[in-house]
Parts: sequence; C-alpha cells; structure tokens
Amino acid sequence: MADITRRFGWRHLRSAPTAHIRHHNRGRLVHDGRGLSFWYRSLSAALSEVPVDDRELAMAFHARTSDFQDVAVQATVTYRISNPAEAADRLDFSVDPDTGSWRGAPLEQIATLLTETAQQHTLDVLARTPLAVALVDGVASVRGSVAAGLAAEPRLPATGIDVVTVRVVAIRPEAEVERALRTPAREQIQQEADRATYERRAVAVERERAIAENELASQIELARREEQLIDQRGTNARREAEEKAAADGIRTETEAARKVRLARADAEAARETGAARAEVQAAWLRVHDEAAPGTLHALAATRLAENLPRIESVTLSPDVLTGLLTRLGRPEGGAGA
Repeated sequence: MADITRRFGWRHLRSAPTAHIRHHNRGRLVHDGRGLSFWYRSLSAALSEVPVDDRELAMAFHARTSDFQDVAVQATVTYRISNPAEAADRLDFSVDPDTGSWRGAPLEQIATLLTETAQQHTLDVLARTPLAVALVDGVASVRGSVAAGLAAEPRLPATGIDVVTVRVVAIRPEAEVERALRTPAREQIQQEADRATYERRAVAVERERAIAENELASQIELARREEQLIDQRGTNARREAEEKAAADGIRTETEAARKVRLARADAEAARETGAARAEVQAAWLRVHDEAAPGTLHALAATRLAENLPRIESVTLSPDVLTGLLTRLGRPEGGAGA
C-alpha cells in the first residue's frame, strides 16, 4: 500500500518499487508507472495501485477419484500481474486518495479465479484415476494438468496475469482410508522388523554357540594339558622313585659289602686273636706243664689271693705253716723269711 501524506489540502503519494500506480485526473492519465512519487488533489484524482511482484496463492480443495474415494488436494500457485493496465481495466485496483487502501478486493478475485480453474482441472484428472494410482502418481499428473489448464485459461492473459509455477503439495485420502492403506505397508515393515529381530537373535545365538564351543574347546585343551601334566608328574615321580630305589640298592649293597668286609675283618681278627690266644694258652700250658708242682701251687695261691677280698692280717698256726711250707717244697727254716 502506498504512503499518502497531507499538506495544505494537497496529497503526496509515494509508492513501492513493486507497485504500479495509475493516476487519472479528470479522466486523463497523468501518472503511470512503478515507484512513483507525486502531489495531487484528492477531489479530482483517481488512483489505482496494481502489485507487480510474485504472489503465492495456497489452495486446498476436495476431489473424488474414479473409485468414489474422497481426497484432499493441497497446491500452491505462484503468479504475477505482468500487464498492470489490463489488470486495472478488468479488476478494481482503485485506492482511496486519502488513505491509500483498496476500495475493493482485487486480489481475492484473482485468487478465486485461479483456485476455481485449478480445482476444475484437478477434478477432471482425479475423476478418471483410481485412489491407489492417485496417491502414487497423482501429484505429477495433477500438477501438469493444472499448469496446462491455467496456461490455456483465456481470462488470465486478458486480465494481465501470468502463472509462474504450480506446485502440488499433497493428495491425501480420508483418515480411515489412509489408515487402511497404511496397514499392509505397516504389516510388511513389522514383518521385516521381526525378521531382522529373528536374524539378529539367530546371529546372537550363533555367536553364543561359537563362544560356548570355544570355551568348551579351551576346557578340553586345558584338561588335556592337565592330563599331560599329571602323566609327566607320574613319570617324574616314577623316575625319581626308580632312581631313589637304585640309589638305595647301591647304598644297601655298599653297606652290605662294607659289613661283609667288616665281618670278614672281624672274623679274621678273631681268628688271629683266637690263634694268638691259643698259642698263648698253649705256651702257658706248656710252661705249667714243665713247671714244678710247688710252683704251680704258689701261682694258684697267688691267683687265689688276687681274687680274694683284702685281708688285713692272717694268723697261721705253726702246724698249718709247716704243712704249707712242706707242700711248697721249702724248708721249715724259710718261714722266718
């Protein structure tokens, strides 16, 4: 909307670069162009403001497919007014010279024209298309049909309107139908998810089985090594016992041999000692045999005296002494000695 200021009964208009201003004074065109700025009198001026920028028109309407299913269509049409003079001649773009606001609703008229035209061509396409095909390929077909229909609409060029682009945002069925259509896909997705879960579980079970087999193989290998260790320990113990027994045998044989040698030495010594004793005894006997009886009696008395208890004094009668001396072969006079 243009900016209008008041000065002493005059009005000053300043428009934007995207607005085309047409100023008529007493039926004569005085100003015509974009971004104009001029003074005028409100009582004699007729002003029109036509926007020439690109405009976005969002539209939504219902249609019915060939299988009698209701769908909602959402689309957007981008348009612009390429010929402001024709648009101002066909539509009411006049503005109040005091406020600068539109007297009518020209943009709503353009929106109604574009919406009804687009809806007509959309209904023509969807009425011959089943719901499943409309949901899959309907966006492209509806967009092409609406673009061709708007390009062929004669009222648009006559009004100075050019359609820039047509976009179909979505074609959606009713909520119940949409849920029903989603059910097979959801079931398939759920089946795929279940299959992936089962496969993941199978992989986990397989990995657990591999781990268990590895643990079992490790335990078997450990048991085998323990068996080898036990066998080796038995072999070492048996070898140690054998070597100990052999050492004990050698030690026993050595000890026995030593004892035999000692016994032989003792026997030899005993024989030699016995022989020596026998010789001594024989010599002793030969000496006694050659000795006189008195001498033998004296020796016997001496030996007897050696084995008797100590006698401090002995009193002999003369008769006993005489008999003793007689037996010893000495004269009686030797008693005093």
